[in-house]
Amino acid sequence: MQYSLLVMSQEAGDAEVSDEAMEWGRAAFDAWAKSLDAAGVLVSADILQPVAHATTISVRDGSLLVQDGAFIDTKERLNGTFVIDVPDLDAAIGWAERCPGAQYGAVEILPSAIIFREGARHSQVNETAEA
Repeated sequence: MQYSLLVMSQEAGDAEVSDEAMEWGRAAFDAWAKSLDAAGVLVSADILQPVAHATTISVRDGSLLVQDGAFIDTKERLNGTFVIDVPDLDAAIGWAERCPGAQYGAVEILPSAIIFREGARHSQVNETAEA
């Protein structure tokens, strides 16, 4: 079962994070990602650039609308995503608990419903659960 671990927290500049804390965070995330990979559960990982680099688009009545910045202005933002493939939610919780971001922000765990692999769609949703 694949789960996305969404790492949420304030941006470093907004939280006034020291250089020492930033270095600790980089090292801690590096070690955590390497442990996910070594365990064979890491599918992908992305640490995102600051929200100031975001571009939000929408299409309304056939017209493209482009907005500089995030969709919503909040104190906390999505800092990164880790997609893992583990047997169940308990295993996902175990990995999320070890995420350094859980110590100063939050990690939201979402199970994947549909996965695209090798040009094909694969459902992870139990058909009886959808009914």
